[in-house]
Parts: sequence; C-alpha cells; structure tokens
Amino acid sequence: MTQLVGLFGYPLSHSISPAFQQAALDHCAIQARYHGWATPPEQFAAEIERLRGDEYLGANVTIPHKEAVARLVDEVDEVGRRLRAVNTIVKDGASLVGCNTDEYGFMRSLREKGGFDPDGRSAVLLGAGGAARAAACGLVAAGIERLTIANRTLERASALAAEVRRPGCDVVAASMDERGLTAACAAADLIVNATSVGMRYGPAEGRSPLPAGAVPEGALVYDMVYTPAETPLLLDAARAGARSVGGLSMLVFQGAASFRMWTGVEAPVDVMFRAAEEAMAGLGLGPGQTRE
Repeated sequence: MTQLVGLFGYPLSHSISPAFQQAALDHCAIQARYHGWATPPEQFAAEIERLRGDEYLGANVTIPHKEAVARLVDEVDEVGRRLRAVNTIVKDGASLVGCNTDEYGFMRSLREKGGFDPDGRSAVLLGAGGAARAAACGLVAAGIERLTIANRTLERASALAAEVRRPGCDVVAASMDERGLTAACAAADLIVNATSVGMRYGPAEGRSPLPAGAVPEGALVYDMVYTPAETPLLLDAARAGARSVGGLSMLVFQGAASFRMWTGVEAPVDVMFRAAEEAMAGLGLGPGQTRE
C-alpha cells in the first residue's frame, strides 16, 4: 500500500516542501506520496481526523494552523508545548502526536551552514512570533550570552524575553527604533530575521527589516525568509562584507527531522537540498533570479 503524508497550510501555492520530501521518500525507496493539502481553517479539524487512517504516515503543518493543531491531536511533545506550536504530526498507532522541529532546524542550519557556535556570543533577533520563539529557545539553550529581541510591538518582545531568560543569559527587549536597532546590531555576533519582511509575495516584499547600514562586517546574518533566495537583508549583508545564511537550510533541516519521525529512516539531506534548490529555481526564486 502506498502511504500518504503531506503539508497542511493555507495558502500553499508556493511551498517547496512536497518537492524535497518526495525526493527523499523516493531516494529511500519508501512507498509513500507527499502532498500539499491547502486547507482553510474551517476544514482543518476534519482533515486532521483523516490522518488516523492506516494509509497515513503523518503530516507537516504550517501557517495558519501551527497553534490550532495542538487542540486537535492526542498529545503534544515537550518541544511543541514549550514552543506553543506544532509543525509535525506523527502517528503512534491510531494516536496523533504533535511535535515541533523548527528549533532543531534552526540550530542545525546555524551550526552547519553558518559555522556559528552561540556559546558566549551576542545576538539580535528580529520578531517575537513562533519562529522567533524557536530561535530564542535554541540560542539560550546553546549558551548565548546576550540576546536582544526586537519587535514592532515592544510588549510582545518583552513577553518573549521574559519567557526565555535564564541565569547567565542577558535577554532584553527592544523596539524597532532605527537608532537603537542599529546600535544593537553593531555589537552583535549574530543577527536573525524571524519576521516575514522581505518575503516574495508578502506585504513587505523588497524591503529589509533593518535600517540601511545596520549590518556590521563581522556579524553572521541569518534570514529565515527563503523566498527569494537572495532577500534584501542578505543582499545588505553581502554589501557589508558580512557572512550570511538563508532560510532554505532551516526549512530542509526541520523537514529532515520530520522525515525521520515518520519513517524511522535517517533523512538524505543532500538529496533534499538538491530537490529544494531545483524547486526554487523552477519558481524563479533561486540565487540571481527574479519572478514577476
């Protein structure tokens, strides 16, 4: 029997997850098909129930369902509870277990693609939503010494800072005030964009989340946005002579963790990266490409 696995989200017109997950399944000779299931909120609960059938391996979950899904599964693992979001559903018999692989994906890509060890370093994190929470938790657990969380709404930044603060780690909240943000970035070893600013087809397409000239030469700039591959922030980093990592690596690594949970097989990440890059090129979103 060919089994089924897929991605719940709405909309899903530009998702590349089906491309690299199917490539991994085929490479490992696993008889399963990975689909994109565009599911509006009013249909989501009924669709989750379908996963209990024997033909399903599980699912990925993306915007806007990552918080709502926690109420629809039978159990949420420790990471999902801590991050208050689920991006992976795993079958345990007829039970559905909600998990989160975002923190793992971010930290693995930070280390492997960015060559960055957070221990004793300083970072600026832009955003205070679910993706920012995953990054903040990972950085604090890895020994970051100082973390500045900047957000348009200072109250949200303050709440996240209070949530992740630990002894020996100075976590502060900041607004997106241009002068203060530039000063914070000047002293940072790592700058992480966990907002959607700069995302193709988004409301802030073509913009950088940082003021001009705010990226210091010695920092690593990490942009979770992966469409396009060369975001305005990453282009600013290149002009400043800073190192950078795009969001595609986080997407692939978190997907690799999901793959392992569903199949019990170690994910072929090289195969997944090649398929992801080919899918990006096919959409006109790869390096040096544009799409009208």
